[in-house]
Amino acid sequence: MTRRYGYALLAAIVAVIVVISAAIYVGVSADDGEENTLASGRTPNNSAAPASTGTWVGAWSASPAGSEPGTEVNGMAGRSVRNVVHVGVGGTAVRITLSNLYGQQPLSITHASVAVAVAPNNAEAAADTMRRLTFRGSPSVIVPAGQQVVSDAVRLLIPHDRDVLVTTYSPTPSGPVTYHPQARQISYTAEGDRTEDVSGAAYTGQTPYWRYLTALDVLSNESQGTVVVIGDSLTDGATSSVGENRRWTDVLADRLRDSSDGPRYSVVNQGISGNRILSSGLGRPAENPSGLSRFDRDVLGRTNVRAVVVVLGVNDILRTPHVTDPDNITDGLRELKRLAHARGLRVVGATLMPFQGHRGYQRDLEATRKAVNAKIRAGKVFDDYVDFDKALRDPYNPRRLRSDYDSGDHLHPSDKGYERMAEVFDLDDLKGAAPAEL
Repeated sequence: MTRRYGYALLAAIVAVIVVISAAIYVGVSADDGEENTLASGRTPNNSAAPASTGTWVGAWSASPAGSEPGTEVNGMAGRSVRNVVHVGVGGTAVRITLSNLYGQQPLSITHASVAVAVAPNNAEAAADTMRRLTFRGSPSVIVPAGQQVVSDAVRLLIPHDRDVLVTTYSPTPSGPVTYHPQARQISYTAEGDRTEDVSGAAYTGQTPYWRYLTALDVLSNESQGTVVVIGDSLTDGATSSVGENRRWTDVLADRLRDSSDGPRYSVVNQGISGNRILSSGLGRPAENPSGLSRFDRDVLGRTNVRAVVVVLGVNDILRTPHVTDPDNITDGLRELKRLAHARGLRVVGATLMPFQGHRGYQRDLEATRKAVNAKIRAGKVFDDYVDFDKALRDPYNPRRLRSDYDSGDHLHPSDKGYERMAEVFDLDDLKGAAPAEL
């Protein structure tokens, strides 16, 4: 009896220890966005600072858009890839997502690191910010073809509005590189494993692409959730100034961070140039996947999503085969809203901006654009909408962009035009959950 009581007491003590340990060591792959406590890191390179609290949110993201030409056989074998990304919100810990969506064989990553850049558009890390990344406690990871992996969290103080360096090294050929071509940001490569180089001296190769990296999350006290913007080149930031973070979503992130009464949300950009609601590109998996086909991964799969913004439809009209029935487009947009509502997420949509003067302009396509916009303005598509068409069109010719908002191709905005898009966005539209559907 005494021995049985002793076993029970010992079991109770062990249970208490397990509970306490679970409270201290949080599973780093959880994406629920709840306020968490992050314990000390697992590698010698991790910071020895005390544990931090906050909410996991998306600080940066880019949608995998296809396989990089010229990498079909060797991938990036024998080279270090140093992606430069810009975060709108800061945090005290970080984790990343690597994608091999378009790979045809497993991708072997033997080392990966994260650091704060010493300056904008620079491959050099700021002093004492280089951190080794691990994956389930290991410095190496195999990413199966068509899959993605999330790193363990590592403690690192990341200020908001800063460039962050994420570096990976793959020693062996891995086939096509999954990439995002319209980065509007220069990233770097180096020969050999220079993953933890603080200096940028070895990084002599330059690229306008983001490779493998598709998300960077932070444990933040500045944000309570993530706004995901899914769109095409107008959201991707095509024609915006390279390296200056002048996409409209960058300006929106600044507004949300600086607002005294707006929601405390970060913004992640899931734009793909040329993207359509209804149709995907060629290949398997399809290059430039449609908004409908990628919504679950690129929107619902992001961290702690609180609201969704949809800026799609122009390419369905402009690109061949043209969609000239406005009902087909608005039905697709409503389906995106339905998918978001199933998760309790509010959806803000955008009217389609004018494109007269663009090489693809036709009168019947303009009629389709106007009809889609009429349905959006009538409240028949989204929970709320932002009227980008009204904000950027020429008041004397509403079929084209105002000249100072036009990049020159009569489709994509200038930096001033992108800024205008963010300025007219009502931050209050992002508040609240999806309305109840009877």
